[in-house]
Amino acid sequence: MKVEVEKIDSANVTIKANISKEDIKQTEDRLAKDAAKNLKIDGFRKGKVPAHIVKARYGSKLNEDAKSDTLKRAYEKGIEELKIDKDKIIGEPNVSKFEENEGSLEVEIKISLRPDIKLENYKELIPDIKDVKVTKKEIDEEIAMLIEANAPLKKITTKRALKKGDFALIDFEGSINGELFAGGSAKGYLLEIGSGSFIEGFEDQMIGMKIDEQKDVVVTFPNEYNAPDLAGKEAVFKVTLLEIQEKDKSVDLDEELLKKLLHGSEPVTKKTLEEKTKEQIRARKLDALYMDEIKPVYVDKLVKEFDIDLPENIVEQEMDMKFRSFVSSLSEDEIKQYSSDPEKAKKKREEFRDESKDSVKLTFIVDELAKLENIEVEDREVMQTIYFEALQSGRDPKAHMQSYEKQGLLPAVKMAIVEDKLFRKLFDEKLKG
Repeated sequence: MKVEVEKIDSANVTIKANISKEDIKQTEDRLAKDAAKNLKIDGFRKGKVPAHIVKARYGSKLNEDAKSDTLKRAYEKGIEELKIDKDKIIGEPNVSKFEENEGSLEVEIKISLRPDIKLENYKELIPDIKDVKVTKKEIDEEIAMLIEANAPLKKITTKRALKKGDFALIDFEGSINGELFAGGSAKGYLLEIGSGSFIEGFEDQMIGMKIDEQKDVVVTFPNEYNAPDLAGKEAVFKVTLLEIQEKDKSVDLDEELLKKLLHGSEPVTKKTLEEKTKEQIRARKLDALYMDEIKPVYVDKLVKEFDIDLPENIVEQEMDMKFRSFVSSLSEDEIKQYSSDPEKAKKKREEFRDESKDSVKLTFIVDELAKLENIEVEDREVMQTIYFEALQSGRDPKAHMQSYEKQGLLPAVKMAIVEDKLFRKLFDEKLKG
């Protein structure tokens, strides 16, 4: 077996191998002998089956296995000659050439490596950042919302229709095709209209109802609903409005409410609440400034400033992902057009090359910057992020976590958290400096 290696750059190497007919035959013989030790064939004792019998019966399979085995040995020999650390290899090797010629093989294997990266003066690329301002009006409005959110409910005494922002005390009974389903009924349930707590369309259809009125509310469960037996199905809820409640907006900011809003902070005064509220508003504004304005500019500068060898296999994988995402957004007729026209599909996929290269480059830059800035993310942080996401979307946290694990998305979540921590740290330092 003749093997040649070529290191194209710090991120790409190619192994070329010429595998002779004799190499493949010798491998077939070895595989046949190994198989004979465990095969059971009528007329022969186990382990005593002659190799030529095995080859006669399983010749085609042995030949394919021999080719795979020699290809694997060519790869391992090439890696050995390249003298590279296997930990530096990323992604799967790509067999770009596999040609048979009178029993011999000519193969070419492309391998991707973590590129050599040298990032200097990266902090100088961060745009100037001016601190955000928080006005007294914003603080007062925020505190007013906090008071309203914590105000007790009171039953309305005037006769009027239900509106958005009200709290409706209801009885409801849900059915699908006329049959009640588990978990679809309740009595004396308090629902905030406009909160989005129930299935989309449920609360909107209740607006305008009056006390003691009964109404059929028709909704369709989302396709991704966490109860598979209900997902995508239409349901009818018989809803009876028992009572309308609203927030008591006459509540004063007394000591008891201050204690509740300050969560143990001292001293328990309105000034302390104003200071904490100011900090929270400032944090939100800074977050919006960092992520919406500063980060896009900084990322663009990083990608343009640093020249990095990019692993071809990884770029191709990114292009595949972007193309699949594009196709998934198309109509059935549009998908058929691409399926029936390979050239059109190939041309469209190629349009994602530059975007994919930038995306892959940024991934390596962020990874290197995270090392330089000592950014670390623990597994519990990944779990907390996914758990919080599940709660926000009304999904079962355990099932949501299992879904991420099954799809192999945990590394992507971790990378997103690393990126978030990295940019916040860099931007905070720039702001203070």
